[in-house]
Amino acid sequence: MATRTVEVATGVPGLSAERAVTWPKRTKTRLSNGLEVILAESHTIPKFHGELFFRSGNAAVADRAPGLAEMTATVVRTGTAKRASRQIEEDLRRLGADLSSAAGMDTSAISFAGLSEFSEPLLGLVNELAREAAFPEAEFERERRQKLEEVKLERTQPGFLASERLRKVLFGAHPYAQVSPSEQQVAAYKREDLQAVYRESYTPGNGLLILVGDFEPQAMLQNIEKVFGAWTGKKPESRMAAAPANPHGRRVYLVHVPGAVQAQILAGCHAITRKHPDWVKLGLTNSLYGGAFNSRLVMNIREDKGYTYSPRSGVSALRQHGYFSVSAAVRNDVVAASLTEIFYEMDKLRSLPVPEAELADAQNYLSGVFSMGLATQDGLLSQFSNVALNELPDDYLETYRQKVRALTPDDLLAAARKYLDSANMQIVVVGDRAQIESQAALFGELEVYDAQGKRLE
Repeated sequence: MATRTVEVATGVPGLSAERAVTWPKRTKTRLSNGLEVILAESHTIPKFHGELFFRSGNAAVADRAPGLAEMTATVVRTGTAKRASRQIEEDLRRLGADLSSAAGMDTSAISFAGLSEFSEPLLGLVNELAREAAFPEAEFERERRQKLEEVKLERTQPGFLASERLRKVLFGAHPYAQVSPSEQQVAAYKREDLQAVYRESYTPGNGLLILVGDFEPQAMLQNIEKVFGAWTGKKPESRMAAAPANPHGRRVYLVHVPGAVQAQILAGCHAITRKHPDWVKLGLTNSLYGGAFNSRLVMNIREDKGYTYSPRSGVSALRQHGYFSVSAAVRNDVVAASLTEIFYEMDKLRSLPVPEAELADAQNYLSGVFSMGLATQDGLLSQFSNVALNELPDDYLETYRQKVRALTPDDLLAAARKYLDSANMQIVVVGDRAQIESQAALFGELEVYDAQGKRLE
């Protein structure tokens, strides 16, 4: 499809036609044990990238302790029934491979990459970690001490404090409100807690294996059957989560950090997940507002007024719920001025149709960024996993750019009015109370907290 071009007075030629994207053919199957498998060929280099996902993360076990799935994933990599941590590292070096494990709010994953000729032994190690992780006591204690230092450090970071408070405000009793554990909660972690999460979550019935790389799909599928076929385990039962909070009207939450020389602003409201039909509309609307370097917000409070170096807006899509947010780190003396411009640009986008030339620029940007992400095996894997984990239509990737190009000023006006909920934005400001309280209080009823999350008078 040709790129929409706009004539300009300088006579600069328009963009050339957008290159077509040839997507690799995907082979999808499910093993008899329930493990879902997606394979995609990419013969640019003699390597392959893979990720073994489990559809359970911190939210699934939040009733036991925040961050428990994340700690489980960290310790999974430290040893199996057959290999100690040092042996795992030596085997990875011998194979010329990389491997890591992590967990987020909705998923846990083992990520890996290596030479295609050594795919079977690398998959064997992944299988071992997924089925026979040993959770060595010494490794568990070491990782727990490391996590304690991390959570102490988090309490000194304004961006973390702002995110933590906003999530609590937006999600209330829902597990998504829990961003990170406290020191006391980490100190209370037990090795047995991690093993219980592992037994429940790391099962083929809960799993999704995606491989992208230089291989022949049927031969790779035979390897996968050989390596993972004997694995057993069902999908864990899903638990009903409490409904998220539903705050109305603007409120301001000030997190007091004595002596802070600047303030961190973060404002947000509920939005949508990737499965929602309006996702592409909201993505382009966000790109225009503050999601791109040439967005309105950046041009206003960075380029024009110099209030901040890096203002940004984004849509965070979790599995069950999503939220829109806008952030900026600003000087103490311009907190009120920055918030004024943040809402000015938001309300302007909700009030007036976007000019055609600006819309075309935003479409070119979003389409170009999307295309750039497809240049590597890792980029392709990320796109395929987004589709599979979010249960998007099979043709989502193939039709994405076409959908972006088809959007009109009226579409964006409707999306801004619906999802950039200016009247009900929840505002968090992290900084020195004495410097910023009077400015923050101009934008709504004020609550004040310390860096440990305790409410102050």
